[in-house]
Amino acid sequence: MRILDVSLPISSLLPTWPGDPRVSLERASSIAGGDAANVSRLTAGVHTGTHVDAPVHFVDGATGIDSIPVETLVGPCLVVAADPPGTELRPQDLPDTDHTRVLFKTRNSKRWSPDPNLEFDQGFVAVGPALAERLVAEGKLLVGVDYLSVETFDAPFEHPVHVLLLKAQLVVIEGLDLHAVEPGEYELYCLPLKLVGSDGAPARTILVRR
Repeated sequence: MRILDVSLPISSLLPTWPGDPRVSLERASSIAGGDAANVSRLTAGVHTGTHVDAPVHFVDGATGIDSIPVETLVGPCLVVAADPPGTELRPQDLPDTDHTRVLFKTRNSKRWSPDPNLEFDQGFVAVGPALAERLVAEGKLLVGVDYLSVETFDAPFEHPVHVLLLKAQLVVIEGLDLHAVEPGEYELYCLPLKLVGSDGAPARTILVRR
């Protein structure tokens, strides 16, 4: 059995979406300072690093992250390698499959290699509208991508890909580190923090190959 941690390390160096809160991890109390224990304070946006989007992220009045069924976040998945000519993943980038959980490994993954690129890159690959329509039409439960958004940086203000997927209750995982993952079948375990009513949450995510 092989267990792969596909979560991004969270630190102040981690790139975040422009305008989102930056990561800050600092000591609030310390043994060296005379306190009984070391206790740290974390400040970060809920869409930091590897995270899950809740429907309310782009659908006002929809459900929060704590309402996503655990059964959707855990189960068999397919890691698909795709290299589209532009920045949009297309319907033909997804092979015919009965898998209901699909993770896309693209050239984005090189940014998370052992020598990561910690500058935010607007030219990342993401799910295009036509592929989003196919995912919904085929009844997929979950889609994961290897950069900080399922939708391209230059998406319209209305964010049609996010809205389409989230209205369909299709779970979105963003910020996966797939650089060391071979395409194929795995068991997915994705556990976002249970933040009541939140529009998203960081998630420790692993893949298991038996």
